[in-house]
Amino acid sequence: MKRRVLILCTGNSCRSQMAEGLWNALADGKWIAFSGGSSPSGFVHPLAIEVMREIGIDISANRSKHVDEFANESFDLVVTVCDNAKEACPAFPGAKHTEHWPFDDPAETDAMGDNHLAVFRRVRDEITSAIRTHLAGS
Repeated sequence: MKRRVLILCTGNSCRSQMAEGLWNALADGKWIAFSGGSSPSGFVHPLAIEVMREIGIDISANRSKHVDEFANESFDLVVTVCDNAKEACPAFPGAKHTEHWPFDDPAETDAMGDNHLAVFRRVRDEITSAIRTHLAGS
């Protein structure tokens, strides 16, 4: 049976979306990942889609979801990837374990053009490293 992880962020447009796609791609079918937000933006950021596509992961069909969609589900792990989500998201009594992995919000950078894309790539790579480390220990 696959283990379940829920990744939470405020807007569910960048970090949590990238983490969902990465977790599903890296977990060798042992996990299934979901993502949600406390104040969903209503879209997946185009640069998040682009940097994920660069590494062969397509998140273009993903949608921004409210955390309440998962309120009655159980998870082996709930991970918050931003400080706002850690404070704003409800406790998940069905979660066996919770962790907080704060990452910079690539959408909030002042960088422009290629520099903005570089911030998305850096955050994607930081999330990749954190997930790989977790999966190696689980």
